[in-house]
Amino acid sequence: MDNNIKTWLYDILSSINEIESYYVDMPKTFQVYQNDVRTKRAVERNIEIIGEAMNRILKLDTEIVISNSRKIVDVRNRIIHGYDSVSDDVIWGIVIKNLPVLQKEVEKLLGE
Repeated sequence: MDNNIKTWLYDILSSINEIESYYVDMPKTFQVYQNDVRTKRAVERNIEIIGEAMNRILKLDTEIVISNSRKIVDVRNRIIHGYDSVSDDVIWGIVIKNLPVLQKEVEKLLGE
């Protein structure tokens, strides 16, 4: 595997782990997320990083197998360019449903 791709996969994993770290000392619930502006912005920023890393990976290797890879990039673009139309529900859905799957896939690709 290309070293750049490995670096970007580690960036994705690091961002996922950082998002998880926000919920070590507080409940991982939608209500907590929705009422904490700093955490919301931090989660959004990490999703931007995940999306940018994914975009770079896809440009270098179109055959890499990661579920919803194009959607991940699309969400990144939506957060950056359509920040006023980003739904808390959508972001929270990504955190709860998609990031655990992505984490497993990235760990498998990295052989962890």
